[in-house]
Amino acid sequence: MCKVLKVPRSSYYRWLKDPEGKRKRKYMELDEKIRDAYFAAKGRNGSPRLAKDLQVSGIPVSRTTVACHMKEMGLRSKLSRRFKVTTDASHNYKVAPNLLNRRFNQNEPVKACVSDLTYIPCKDGFLYLTCVLDLFDRKLIGWSISDHMNASHTVVPAIRMANRNRPFGEGMIFHSDRGIQYACKQTVNLLKSLKLEQSMSGKGNCWDNAVAESFFKTFKSELVYGTKLKTREQMRLHVFEYIESWYNHKRRFSALGNLTIDEFWDQYNLKKESIKNVA
Repeated sequence: MCKVLKVPRSSYYRWLKDPEGKRKRKYMELDEKIRDAYFAAKGRNGSPRLAKDLQVSGIPVSRTTVACHMKEMGLRSKLSRRFKVTTDASHNYKVAPNLLNRRFNQNEPVKACVSDLTYIPCKDGFLYLTCVLDLFDRKLIGWSISDHMNASHTVVPAIRMANRNRPFGEGMIFHSDRGIQYACKQTVNLLKSLKLEQSMSGKGNCWDNAVAESFFKTFKSELVYGTKLKTREQMRLHVFEYIESWYNHKRRFSALGNLTIDEFWDQYNLKKESIKNVA
């Protein structure tokens, strides 16, 4: 058979001893590592973020290689759905000017924050999630989850939590849409007491608050869509785990160069230290 196929005898005996082969074994090992990383992220990461996770753990692999392996194994990141606007701007309250003007990249923390709220369908009704994100590192520094949409249960507690976690500086821009929860006197007075500059998106223009809109799209894609409806009590626990364990510490952001928020802060502190030493 070796003569007919023009294969050296040594190759035949090597195959008898190791039928899988070193190359195939490495390929299968990489399959396993990609699969482990994929399920550790609960299917939320695509090939760019999975490749970065593997590289950080010491495995030299490219995004295209990860993408090929994922395709063969039938793995794909959770897909998003069309985003539904929930803003209620039909009110007679005063609307703040757009001070942010889509300046979504900030060089220092708590110079500008964005906020928004959305609904989460549950078995026994709806929950309403409010977020406050710092544009410096995209971290969710304040959030609230409530059975009601009024400002005292949504926007106000989220702002207070954000100020506790990362105290606001005087003159910080606080940007949102024109929803009644942000335009009402309770929210306006709270922002004034904190000496913040209130900013609002243009009428019907979701791009003016793109970072907050993007967070909710990501949140619903990675947590809500594709899973069975849960009770409000169950969903509260899932939201807490998603924000405090995954999003704020483990998720990778393209806006941060595919770094996690913690890794981004490590680099930021190193830069500040090096500048201080040079000075």
